Amino acid sequence: MKKNSFSMLDENGNEVVYDVLFTFESDETHKNYIVYTDNTRDETGNVEVYASIYDPEDPHSKLEAIKTEKEWKVIETILDTLQEEVRNHKKKEENNEQ
Repeated sequence: MKKNSFSMLDENGNEVVYDVLFTFESDETHKNYIVYTDNTRDETGNVEVYASIYDPEDPHSKLEAIKTEKEWKVIETILDTLQEEVRNHKKKEENNEQ
């Protein structure tokens, strides 16, 4: 993994570069997660975002699938919080420009 990106092979053997959005350790699950994107968009125009379990101590850590609903809920909560912070920041900037 480089500083803010890493690459993996897709199902067709093509190398895909992913940008790391953030990493965190959950006090609830006691696991480390990485949230990342390949900057593609879904059918509604939203950027595709992925998450996996990883070992921050291992530079060659293999990404593990998230298997439980509890883990997905933790990640979704953090993503929702970050999206709300971005929206609030944009509103604040717009108000300062007026």
